[in-house]
Amino acid sequence: MAPNDTPTALWPAPHASGAVDATVHVPGSKSVTNRALVLAALASEPGWLRRPLRSRDTLLMAGALRAMGVGIEETVSSASGAGASGEAWRVIPAGLHGPATVDVGNAGTVMRFLPPVATLADGPVRFDGDPRSYERPLHGVIDALRALGARIDDEGRGALPLTVHGGGALDGGTVEIDASSSSQFVSALLLSGPRFNQGVEVRHVGATLPSMPHIRMTVDMLRAAGAQVDAPESGGEPHVWRVTPGALLGRDLTIEPDLSNAQPFLAAALVTGGKVVIPDWPRHTTQPGDRLREIFTEMGGSCELTDYGLVFTGSGSVHGIDADLSEVGELTPGIAAVAALADSPSTLRGVAHLRLHETDRLAALTKEINALGGDVTETADGLHIRPRPLHGGVFHTYDDHRMATAGAVIGLVVEGVRIENVATTAKTLPDFPDLWTGMLGA
Repeated sequence: MAPNDTPTALWPAPHASGAVDATVHVPGSKSVTNRALVLAALASEPGWLRRPLRSRDTLLMAGALRAMGVGIEETVSSASGAGASGEAWRVIPAGLHGPATVDVGNAGTVMRFLPPVATLADGPVRFDGDPRSYERPLHGVIDALRALGARIDDEGRGALPLTVHGGGALDGGTVEIDASSSSQFVSALLLSGPRFNQGVEVRHVGATLPSMPHIRMTVDMLRAAGAQVDAPESGGEPHVWRVTPGALLGRDLTIEPDLSNAQPFLAAALVTGGKVVIPDWPRHTTQPGDRLREIFTEMGGSCELTDYGLVFTGSGSVHGIDADLSEVGELTPGIAAVAALADSPSTLRGVAHLRLHETDRLAALTKEINALGGDVTETADGLHIRPRPLHGGVFHTYDDHRMATAGAVIGLVVEGVRIENVATTAKTLPDFPDLWTGMLGA
């Protein structure tokens, strides 16, 4: 694995001169925004998405749906809270059609959620993306859709690029899949399931199933849109989900802040012994990032959830952790960065699937933290991190937004850290450099 060789300016990660004390307005959730876009596109009536995340991944999703005939109008809404974006998107469902071409970039939600949608289009829809997207697993969605009656041309790759030959409808029914490499395989089928003639019954047959909170998010959002869903957590069979065919409602939905994207800012309070406030942190949510309250408290901080938002305070000490992160794998890079600055070792477990994310995150974290003087070793399913004094140097991102923010956290405490391609944060967290320097009062 080699870092991105494209000539890119190195970003000097800001060094904190003291304890951070800031209020940070985190943009909307990528996971919620992209699920909401799909459900709104498949609804029987127009809907609104208020305070959507406007990032590369969500703009790719919106662009793909537009290519298939969905109307998405961007406007400014007056129904926004203080300090929040007033942007709103009105989604107007239409008859899905091809021919169309979809650029997935390197967005897992786009490459996995939209092939099922494309089976409902009248005509061919071609999917292509960044070179890394060719390496990310897609076989679970491709094989499942074929079993449900779809015609897909991928030349036997089980990956991008591919063409879905939509017939305007899909029979649906029961299908077995192995979603061990990505819970998005399950979510992809469930989201379009109400529009399949027979609905869909998804049976996971793999050994493990990572990121269950994201599947619970999908189920909750389907139900809120009027779908009937039987799921394991509501008394159904283990690892079996059933979606009944039926119309989806157009909703007026305000998108929650992206709690996973709040991670570097909470980490800043933890590693500097400071305080960060995240407005509008929801009291009840299916976002995996909510687990940060528990994890970062165990690592030395404290938090209070108020009517205004989450107040997180560092104690001045950072402790190691032994944690199973199988349900919250996307938090691993930020946790590893904090663990590298702790006063005791950490073991992060249950995240072997991260080798198949935007990059091989386990190998990347090991290489980059060790290049700064750290002592990180890969395990079969995670990382073991023994804190050592770190020094400055280049922190490569591998076109991975969470690698960039992890490097920025280390840079708060370690002088001379330079982030290669910090612009990759635009994938899910636009304007991260400005938010980061603003947090430091710059």
